Amino acid sequence: MALTNGCSFGSVHRKFKPHLLMVLAQIGYTVLYFITEASFNHGLNPHVYVTYRHVVAGVVIFPFAYFLERKVRPKLTFALLLEIFVLSLLGVGLTLNMYFASLRYTSPTFVASMVNTIASLTFLIAVVLRLEVLDLRNPRGMAKILGTFISLAGVMTMTLYKGPPMRSLRHPLVHPQGNDTATHENWLKGSVLTIASCLTWSIWYIMQAFTLKRYPAQLSLTAWMSFVGGAQSAVFTVIIEHKRAAWVISSSIDFWSIIYGGVAVSGLVVFVQLWCTEERGPVFVTMFNPLSTILVAVLAYFVLGEKLFMGSILGAIVVIVGLYMLLWGKDGDQEVNKDSQERTHSTYKEQTGSKIAISPTADKEATRCEP
Repeated sequence: MALTNGCSFGSVHRKFKPHLLMVLAQIGYTVLYFITEASFNHGLNPHVYVTYRHVVAGVVIFPFAYFLERKVRPKLTFALLLEIFVLSLLGVGLTLNMYFASLRYTSPTFVASMVNTIASLTFLIAVVLRLEVLDLRNPRGMAKILGTFISLAGVMTMTLYKGPPMRSLRHPLVHPQGNDTATHENWLKGSVLTIASCLTWSIWYIMQAFTLKRYPAQLSLTAWMSFVGGAQSAVFTVIIEHKRAAWVISSSIDFWSIIYGGVAVSGLVVFVQLWCTEERGPVFVTMFNPLSTILVAVLAYFVLGEKLFMGSILGAIVVIVGLYMLLWGKDGDQEVNKDSQERTHSTYKEQTGSKIAISPTADKEATRCEP
């Protein structure tokens, strides 16, 4: 009885391990939001932050990647190195710098609404490239489509519809003091940068699935992307930022923001995303992104005393419903893969059994032929 319970717990743990890891990853992104907001308000240059953050991630991840993946890490060819360069450019050097640059010209609300469309963009690209199984005759296939668009509708509701504000339950635990003098000089330029960053972000998630097939070493790939992306970001920052003072870490909040962003997010969270991408695909990973938006809104309401509007609550409920529908549809893919593996395994056993059954007869015939 105890063995049966242990086996059932182990199977449940294996089934829902990717879900738990992605929820923890979104919690990590939520903490990152508040720390980086404080450091940026304090004067830390966002592009310098991206550079330092990924250098820290590379330094921390490298020893683990070197020793733990010595036997599984494939040989690095020039073509694979070029692929990692492009992957780093899409995930770090180009995307994150465009993202932070867009904040100078638009509003955080607009950027948040656009970033949460990455899941839908990734789903569409994955369907076109046939990375995502989509059977419209199957209820689970319809659930994936409906779940994607329902989540998108919920995200847009959270960001574009406010509604009446909720009454504050208590005084804020933290009173943030920052610089809110962001200048929105060119909305068109900021919109182009935001849309471009979302598109490259989606392509980055898709490209991870292809790269992991040729380079199935998540820790090593994380380290490579951190080092190469940090170097790319450094070149970009040098071009647009000519003040040496921008590279100086002037406060403890800036230091800990870089350490946390490098170790927890660019290191651990990216590694978790790569593992989940290999296990469940890029669409599964991106569909958890709206959770961080929900967590940020809730924590900002209770901790910072920011206003929480009815639109955010309604949108969060819609997002959760859509996410549940998509995950239910994705579970169908796992059942299909499991059935396929079981059929392959049973076929192999039948072929092996037939060979074993034939061998004694052959031995007898050989014995009869002996003088």
